[in-house]
Amino acid sequence: MNNQSLATVLVVEDEAFLLFAIADELREAGYNVLEASNADQAIRILETRLDIVILFTDIDMPGSMDGLRLSAAVRDRWPPIKIIITSGKRQPAADAMPSGGVFLPKPYAPEAVAATIEGLLG
Repeated sequence: MNNQSLATVLVVEDEAFLLFAIADELREAGYNVLEASNADQAIRILETRLDIVILFTDIDMPGSMDGLRLSAAVRDRWPPIKIIITSGKRQPAADAMPSGGVFLPKPYAPEAVAATIEGLLG
C-alpha cells in the first residue's frame, strides 16, 4: 500500500445516497473517510481533526454556506488541505474556485475521484 492508505478525506454531500456511495468507494480504495451532510457539520469536523488532507465537497447544499463558501473557509483556515469541488448543476467560475482547487463534474466515476485525490497528494 502506498501513502493513500494514510490519507484522510472529508466528504461533504447532502444527498445521503451519494455520500454513502462515494465514502464506501473511497474506503475501498484505501482512504480514511469522514462524512458530513452540510458545510456546518464539515467545519465542526475540521475543527476537531488535524489529519484531514482532502476536502471533497458538493456545491449545492442546505445550511449556512454552500460548497464554494465552505472551500473558501477551508482555504483560509486550513491552507494545506487539498480541495475537490463537485456539482451536477453548475461549473463554478475560475475566480470562484479556491486556489489549487479542482472541479469534478457529476456524475463522477469513483475511480475519477480516487485518481484526482492521488494527483493532488502526489
